[in-house]
Amino acid sequence: MAQIGGRSTYQFLNLVSSPRQAAMGGKQITGYGQNPTEGIYNPASINSAMRNQLAVNYVNYLGDINYGSAAYAFAWKETEKVLHAGVTYVNYGQFDGFDEFGNATGAFSGGEVALSLGYAAQIPNSNFYGGTNVKLISSKLEEYSSLGGALDLGLMYYKKSTGFNAALAIRNVGVQLTTYAGVQEDLPLEVALGVSKILENVPIRWSFTLENLQVWNIAFGNPVRDQEGLSGEIVKEDDPGFFNNFLRHTVFGVEFFPERNFNIRLGYNFRRGEELRIIDQRTFAGISGGIELKIKKLRFSYTYARYTAAASSSFFGLNIDLK
Repeated sequence: MAQIGGRSTYQFLNLVSSPRQAAMGGKQITGYGQNPTEGIYNPASINSAMRNQLAVNYVNYLGDINYGSAAYAFAWKETEKVLHAGVTYVNYGQFDGFDEFGNATGAFSGGEVALSLGYAAQIPNSNFYGGTNVKLISSKLEEYSSLGGALDLGLMYYKKSTGFNAALAIRNVGVQLTTYAGVQEDLPLEVALGVSKILENVPIRWSFTLENLQVWNIAFGNPVRDQEGLSGEIVKEDDPGFFNNFLRHTVFGVEFFPERNFNIRLGYNFRRGEELRIIDQRTFAGISGGIELKIKKLRFSYTYARYTAAASSSFFGLNIDLK
């Protein structure tokens, strides 16, 4: 009963898909530009500027876990209609296997992958865009394997002249097609809402995202933070209120020089910072930062994300213009 992470399977589907997302706090769904990786997380961002753009991303994640993504957008036939293809994979590394008596059974590994195909279109006579991804999911953990199918739905308001974007993403609506061991499990449904704005006369874009809106109460009391009296009795239990719970849905990011050849990005994830912080110690949990550099037809991205005093991750990205 101590663990709450087993509510759904294929949890890798909600991992950060690009260095830009990671630098902006870990969730950012209002990106609208050339980087096709944005289409993996929010299909409404698929647009003609992504045409013939290839993005490859790699993450040195926690422990021995590595994962990455790749995306490419191409025109359908000779029209301006753009299709988007993406792949996300995760490799959990090698494990030493033992039976219930402690006898070694040999090493094993685990990995998962999701393939997606997406399309977006402008809603007539408006600045709204709607898109969808169709995903095929494959997972193999030791001797167990599973297949699944899912849809991502996205809606975005985009008006270039104002620099204001707003977006809604409903992700991982689907089912397991085959189970690991005969038990049907839910997929990790996620609902996110975000806004972003480029400031007038200032080369800064700010981004504000509300994540995990499908479950409002995500703040849990931590007994370690209970206040005790002189004799050890509990004086006040740790009980996060409404405002604390609201903050844990919040991700904030800022991007300097967003439309230049060199960008600087900073972000803060309130839930990560609150859940992974150490009492009376400054660990900078929840903070992330990154850069992007454009050289001719190449864009190089790097992001550093802080989780705890003992864990952090590096995100690497390469975007290639194949026009």
